[in-house]
Amino acid sequence: MPLLPLYVFDAYGTLFDVHSAVARHREAIGPQAGRLSEIWRIKQLEYTWVRSLADVYRDFEVLTAEALDVAAAVCGGITPELRTSLLDAYRHLDAFPDVAPALDALRARGVKTAILSNGTPGMLAAAVESAGLENRFDAVLSVDSLGIYKTAHEAYRLVEKRFGIGPEETSFQSSNRWDIAGARAFGLRCVWINRTAQPDEYPDLAPAAVLKTLDGLPGLDV
Repeated sequence: MPLLPLYVFDAYGTLFDVHSAVARHREAIGPQAGRLSEIWRIKQLEYTWVRSLADVYRDFEVLTAEALDVAAAVCGGITPELRTSLLDAYRHLDAFPDVAPALDALRARGVKTAILSNGTPGMLAAAVESAGLENRFDAVLSVDSLGIYKTAHEAYRLVEKRFGIGPEETSFQSSNRWDIAGARAFGLRCVWINRTAQPDEYPDLAPAAVLKTLDGLPGLDV
């Protein structure tokens, strides 16, 4: 795989650990913590797809709160104080340990890097800052400006509009297989960061490469 001029990253699950918010409050949540975190993420994504298809947009921060409320209800409820703490923690998620080294290695080789995310600009700015990733991206792009979520083609087109670089010259990295499918359908070269060893899906929309972490990304062209 040749080195391309632009590397674009999904944020949630790819750069930032979406389960780190609940992990920080596991003791307060109790034995349902793991289940709550899984349902929270599933519902958050479900709401983006439903609202995109129905053309009734609400921003990702609102959907994240709504998803938490449903997950909490399924798991027996949480206090208002814990709800506030969890939502704040979601704005300041932990970055995976491989993220900063991979970004630094790519930028040292002269390529541009960017985020393309469903998150609101405020959520993404808070996550990037709290993870210490400032100055590692040429752009942080949010679908909020469009009012529609990935996997709509308009979402991926934000990259071309921002950089003036065609899809064939852009490498897109995501841990979400559905996101890889959407980006591949749009024409981006895709690398699936399969952090949790999930089975493959969407065989007609295959990634160019599959990695367990971002560690191997800068060397794929070697």
